[in-house]
Amino acid sequence: MTPKGEENHAASLDERITGALVGAAVGDALGGPVEGYSPDQILERHGGRVHGVVGPWNGDAWRTARPIAPYHKGDGHVTDDTLLTHALIRVYATVRDHLDAYAIAEHLVPDLMTNPRWIPELEAEALPLHRVFLAEKWLVARVHYGHVDPREAGVGNIVNCGAAMYMAPVGLVNAANPAAAYAEALDIAGAHQSSYGREAAGVFAAAVAAACAPGATPDSVVSTCLSLAKDGTRAAIEAVCETAARHPDFESALVPLREAVAPFDTVGPDYRSPSLAARRPSRLHAIEELPVALGMLLLSAGDYRGSVLGSVNYGRDCDSIATMAGALAGALGAPVPEDWSKTVAEASRLDLWEPARTLTEVTREIFRRDVHRRRAHEAAFTKIGGLSCSD
Repeated sequence: MTPKGEENHAASLDERITGALVGAAVGDALGGPVEGYSPDQILERHGGRVHGVVGPWNGDAWRTARPIAPYHKGDGHVTDDTLLTHALIRVYATVRDHLDAYAIAEHLVPDLMTNPRWIPELEAEALPLHRVFLAEKWLVARVHYGHVDPREAGVGNIVNCGAAMYMAPVGLVNAANPAAAYAEALDIAGAHQSSYGREAAGVFAAAVAAACAPGATPDSVVSTCLSLAKDGTRAAIEAVCETAARHPDFESALVPLREAVAPFDTVGPDYRSPSLAARRPSRLHAIEELPVALGMLLLSAGDYRGSVLGSVNYGRDCDSIATMAGALAGALGAPVPEDWSKTVAEASRLDLWEPARTLTEVTREIFRRDVHRRRAHEAAFTKIGGLSCSD
């Protein structure tokens, strides 16, 4: 395990963006085949903990076995977390500036609806809209067909991690500026989510931005999250991370982390049979995925393998948990195992590095625009009698 922060000092912007995006995709692929199950079920099914890429839960019967069919989850296939992350990067590549809810309506929604992409879990080209979950189809129903103001379109959707799971690019575009990442992600996520689902999107983007700061550590990332998070999201992160700090490894923490987040989670103990109060707006609750991902990052001291494998073996919505943990560890500078990234890229038939190259280029462009805008504002403010930066 690399000591805390050691790898962070040497990591460049390019390396952080690549680490975060490749790390998120690999975490997604590792978590996909055991999504929805408990740690005990995973242990029994695999004869031990998952330590890398595994096959479908139902083996060769994946095409017809419920509740997973017709998706080929496993064997290194990424899920909708990665597909949507890459879709958001394409929006950044088109706009080449900061995004808002209207950019989601004008660019992301049409991309989901009209541009066929290779979908690893379907082993075919298809419209991304045909793969995403119902909470993501909401974007199309509300924005395209309902003509709802994009800033408010997320109201009424089930409250889940759907927006948060693909917000890593927002944190990377705002690298080392968590407050800006938080604000931008909240705006973007307004088209998709409300309540604590939208809040989680903002906090996750801020966490990624914080992880990119020089000298960042898991502790500094969590501290940043706590400084920005509101209501139940803040309380859940605090409870989970306090619990994580008391454990030496993910194995001993699996049950305690679940117990820590349970009071804030609305889904309930059976992930596949949500409670009647599940996924409704509330200031008291939080999504489960982000606090647990932060907890896994903490107890592994930012190590990529530890963060991701802890998230995978936690079960429940573990593809999204591992996506978030993988993005954070990668942004901190922790190396993504080459054997994992190579296997996932080949199995998914996706270039996991091209989106990172694209976003790095766009991030630099946006930063130059931000500098120009700040200087123009300073000049204007000074002319009307305000204080200049030198004062």
